[in-house]
Amino acid sequence: AETEAGAGTAGGGRCADGAALRWCTTGALCASFLGLGMSIAVLGPTFPNLAANVGRNVSDMYYIFVGRSLGCLTGSMVGGVLFDCMNATLLLALSMLGTTAGLYVIPWCKDYLLLTILMSVIGGSMGILDTGGNVLALNTWGSEVGPHLQALHFSFAAGAFLAPIVAKMAVVGSVSEELAGAEKTNQSVLKSLPTASAASTTPAPKDHHDEDFLWSYIIIGSYILLISVFFVVLYSKGSSDRDKSKAAAQKGKLTKYHWPLVGLLFIFFLFYVGAEITYGSYLFTYAVVFAEMTESEAAALNSVFWGAFAVCRAVAIFGAAFLSPATMIVISLSCSTASSSALAFFAHYRASLWVGSAVYGASMATVFPSGIAWIEQYTVIEGKTASLFVVGAALGEMCIPAVVGHLQGRFHHIPVVMYTAFGTSIMTVLLFPVMYKLANASRKKDTKEVTDSETSKALLSNSRLTEDEEEDEDVRQWNDADFEVVEMNDKLKKSLTDTSHRIPGDSAAEVSLQPHLDDALGHPPVVAGGSPGRQNGNVDSEKSE
Repeated sequence: AETEAGAGTAGGGRCADGAALRWCTTGALCASFLGLGMSIAVLGPTFPNLAANVGRNVSDMYYIFVGRSLGCLTGSMVGGVLFDCMNATLLLALSMLGTTAGLYVIPWCKDYLLLTILMSVIGGSMGILDTGGNVLALNTWGSEVGPHLQALHFSFAAGAFLAPIVAKMAVVGSVSEELAGAEKTNQSVLKSLPTASAASTTPAPKDHHDEDFLWSYIIIGSYILLISVFFVVLYSKGSSDRDKSKAAAQKGKLTKYHWPLVGLLFIFFLFYVGAEITYGSYLFTYAVVFAEMTESEAAALNSVFWGAFAVCRAVAIFGAAFLSPATMIVISLSCSTASSSALAFFAHYRASLWVGSAVYGASMATVFPSGIAWIEQYTVIEGKTASLFVVGAALGEMCIPAVVGHLQGRFHHIPVVMYTAFGTSIMTVLLFPVMYKLANASRKKDTKEVTDSETSKALLSNSRLTEDEEEDEDVRQWNDADFEVVEMNDKLKKSLTDTSHRIPGDSAAEVSLQPHLDDALGHPPVVAGGSPGRQNGNVDSEKSE
């Protein structure tokens, strides 16, 4: 009893340690995605500073976006392969160290080619983190991953929201210090030259605060460095070894239609992410050109879209605990179709534009994490599979906004962005039922195969039991027959012995009858506890009588 109690205590301690380690892993992943969002979004408010730093016009800086996107695609594909053959937490720590190094070097970069390379390195590290974070969350929580994936992607949205604030704080701090220094200079000059005017003594303001954006990159890079150290600690604890072994044990769970499902979800994410980025990027321009809003109103409309997006992702953390991923996807697709329809055909009404933008942003918030959690119910998501999802999203982010920009340049009087939102919503609404039917058909087929296998095993087991019962019955019948033969032989012996005693010269008769008796008996096997030796002993004793 004491041994069992000790074993139970040890098992409970291991379970508690495993649960704590899983929560620590989830916290580290959320913190890393917060840094990922800040790393991506900090480029916007610091874009003019980067252009001035390398001596280029803002219009000539498009290549850094291309470099970052290509790096993200490459990192996603390479990371998908690496995550299947090395420790996940270690790889995430290394990728975050690469992001930190790039963020530290960018403020001092004076060459546009070097800046593009740095952006590609950061993009590759981000692609590895984006792929590996989803895979590690799936391996850590399994079928319970829904709320944790929602928390992961909410952290990304929160990071994108915080990045401009961090950059603005750095700029405001630098500007306040500069104004204080200028005021002191003015006062000293006025004291030394009383006749000089204030305008002649005020130093000329700088066109660009070249060093203002430095601190924003340093702050974000230091934060990511801290999270990478935490991942190294998790690696020393062996956090992903158990989860990776568990995932490897589930590789037999791959459904028959695994790759068709992955391909359809790849296209699904391409349209979804492309629509999200396109609407968020062109909404300001649409509001100014087509809705004739002021710039402040257009900025407020853009903030409503992204604000609803972030709030809905926060709410989805709790909603995923009660709703299945399929239900959340259906609700999101229904809302996006309704809102995009209103935006495409009734956007000339101000109320429709404001409400439609808010609902459209909220409906787009939960699709990506819900899609990954949904397909995990039907098949195993490995590193290569997750990398395809990230690549599909990245291609949508690159291609659809570019196509919309080209078409909008050719057709100035047509709101291409609104029709694109409506068209992509229709595509996603058509794709998901196909994926759902294919996944359930695969599950039914797998269930049928398992049922047939279990039935065959049961029939084989029953047949073996029937054969064993038949053998037992045959043995029982043979034993009964042997007992009857033994009993008959005993009677025969007794009758022959009595006859031999009544015949004169019984000894000679007994000797002559004994061989025939032995031939008649034939030494039958004695099953019920007897042995031939013992039987012969009985016969010899009868002879001696």
